[in-house]
Amino acid sequence: MPVSEPVPVTPNLLREWALPEVGGSKYGRGQVLVVGGVAKTPGAAMLSATAALRVGGGRLTLAVAESVALHVAVALPESGVQPLPEDDGGHVAVGAIQGLADDLGSADAVLVGPGLDEPDGSRDLVAGLAAAVGDETVVVLDAFALGVAADLVDELAPLRGRLVMTPNSGEAERLLGRDSSDDHTDAAEIAERYGAVVSLGGVVAAPDGRSWAKGTGAGGLGTSGSGDVLSGAITGLLARGADVAQATVWATQVHAAAGDRLAVQVGPMGYLASELLGEIPRVLVEFGA
Repeated sequence: MPVSEPVPVTPNLLREWALPEVGGSKYGRGQVLVVGGVAKTPGAAMLSATAALRVGGGRLTLAVAESVALHVAVALPESGVQPLPEDDGGHVAVGAIQGLADDLGSADAVLVGPGLDEPDGSRDLVAGLAAAVGDETVVVLDAFALGVAADLVDELAPLRGRLVMTPNSGEAERLLGRDSSDDHTDAAEIAERYGAVVSLGGVVAAPDGRSWAKGTGAGGLGTSGSGDVLSGAITGLLARGADVAQATVWATQVHAAAGDRLAVQVGPMGYLASELLGEIPRVLVEFGA
């Protein structure tokens, strides 16, 4: 399929591509499920979950390893928490998806990956998603979930058209089975292969050949946890009713603009991913959301 040159994303483009109106209740703003957060890395899932709320997502559930579930519930009181079975190493166990049937079936948007760290349990989760989620549920794969997705093209095929992937360069190479070339080419190829909207570096690519390039953002975004904030923001916008391309383009630009604000306040390097969270609602207002 021919790939168009990326359209530069500007505040005016976003204002003309307005996000859908949302209902007044938390259910009207969508149900979000974030699956991740093993014993060693619960913070990644918490960053994603908080970002989903910061962009206006409604009802939030976090599914994390059972050894940290109580701590996460206290640290993030806005979220419901579903404990996931663990193996002896503190990793999410094979079969954990069986306890998520109700949450997966009722969620409007599901994010899998932040804070996962072990192939067998992660692969089992990702492989079972298509059969477990609702018919209209949108799925976002990030972090370690992308590390196992390269072997699960057939299992993910039922999610074509309602799937978002947010790889870094290393994850993109694994999904492609080759060395990276450039973000635009790589994102477009992944998008076509999986039927997903892909956010890679500064580019968003859709499987129909459309693509966009973010118009802002600098090196300070290359910090631990930053990608978790991005994937959570995409998920929250999806829960609000944005389509897969719109949610990904909006979130990618909002994430970058939040980094720009912190580059002025803190410095071009050294701001934290958690500090992006407080800037997101302000950037949304600037963009007319």
